[in-house]
Amino acid sequence: MPATIRSEFSLALNQVATERGIDPSVVLETIKAAILAAFRKDYGSEDLEQLNVELNPDNGEAKILKDGKDVTPPGFGRIAAQTAKQVILQRIREAEKQAVLTDFQTKIGSIVTGMVLRFDGSNVIVEIGRTQAIMPQSEQNPQERYHLNQRLTFYVEGIRETMRGSEIIVSRAHKGLVEGLFKREVPEVAQGTVELRVVAREAGMRTKIAVFSSQSGVDPVGSCVGQKGVRVQAVITELGNNEKVDIIQWSENSKQFIASALAPAKDVEVVLLEDKKIAEVYVPEDQLSLAIGRDGGNVRLAAKLTGWKIDMKKKPEAESLGKEKTEKEEAGETVQEEKHQEEQVLEEHKKESEEKKGKELQSEAKPKAKPKKKKDAAKKVKVEENTVE
Repeated sequence: MPATIRSEFSLALNQVATERGIDPSVVLETIKAAILAAFRKDYGSEDLEQLNVELNPDNGEAKILKDGKDVTPPGFGRIAAQTAKQVILQRIREAEKQAVLTDFQTKIGSIVTGMVLRFDGSNVIVEIGRTQAIMPQSEQNPQERYHLNQRLTFYVEGIRETMRGSEIIVSRAHKGLVEGLFKREVPEVAQGTVELRVVAREAGMRTKIAVFSSQSGVDPVGSCVGQKGVRVQAVITELGNNEKVDIIQWSENSKQFIASALAPAKDVEVVLLEDKKIAEVYVPEDQLSLAIGRDGGNVRLAAKLTGWKIDMKKKPEAESLGKEKTEKEEAGETVQEEKHQEEQVLEEHKKESEEKKGKELQSEAKPKAKPKKKKDAAKKVKVEENTVE
């Protein structure tokens, strides 16, 4: 056997034993079984039970023994060496894969960066570090189109066993992706100062997050949004720029929490049916489409977020009619008051006219009294005449 092959054999054997943490003798037994299989394939022996392989662990030289007698065919040494090399390399690959899988066990539930490597039917094969992962169609964002060498952030959902061995499953649709991105972009979330209490997501459409902080002076919503929205925008960009993200304040008050969860709808009224876990929500007509959302997405996410079944209803018309009536009554009172003021002005004007007319009549009556004065004057003259006589 050439020295190079012997050297490779010894190094590879030690590498496998060290990385897998097993005794080198176990690896040697595996190699012996592979050499016997190669011997049978090439030389057609059916007496494998009577055959044995003698393998030198130092140089990798192999001998085929039958009943203790060397029956190694001429030139089989090279075949044995190549077989041993293949087995050892396979074991090395398996050891590396197992090491990676063990490492990824600790990464389940976190986010990683990877690159789209190839497509396997509807599955996307992703390269993550030293290994590969699979993103099934069910874990893909329906609003995204993937292409080769595309770098993305993925959520490590788990490891599943298949006929082909262990497979790492990653996702772009899981709500955990949003949680991981906020932990990466918002220090308060990473440190635990702000808690993401509940996350509800419809990938590619909308995500609702209820946030909470037990630390006084901390605004959980503002912390996640960031100055000028820079933090939440970074998350939206990672999600593909097609997804809306609503961040609301978590509350123990179910009515308040449900009303907030239906954002961007405003002025909603919530009536709770505690025994049925149903929330009847009355929404103004102009806010109804916002509360329901596209294809009912907003109300569905609000239900997931709050844990309540939401029965959406339009606010009764009687309420709006009552409001209109009140407005009309208020308007009527204003008109009545104006009318009363006009009547007072007319009354005062009429009174002034009557007073003026009375004065005019009095002034007309004064000239008729003059003849009486003349008569009195004549009488006075007559009296004076009688006195003279």
